[in-house]
Amino acid sequence: MRKMLNIKKIKPRNFQVLFLRNDDSQDIEVHEVKEVDFLTIQERLEHGESVFITSKNSQKLNPPKPKSRGPRSMKTKLVTAFYFDHV
Repeated sequence: MRKMLNIKKIKPRNFQVLFLRNDDSQDIEVHEVKEVDFLTIQERLEHGESVFITSKNSQKLNPPKPKSRGPRSMKTKLVTAFYFDHV
């Protein structure tokens, strides 16, 4: 049945939310969350902090492949990131 409908499992997406303080300390807080709390982000922005949000997918490391002769093919990966420095 799955093959007929071509259903793929959707992996839950995790996000990294970075809060950058705009003071002498220049502290950075990193939170890994399943859902982004935009009310918290708004509060942080109102207090002068910067916010950076990116998705964090599970990463799979592949062993190095033997070098081949000929043109290289480049693979690109789409990354979605958001940066807010004010409301």
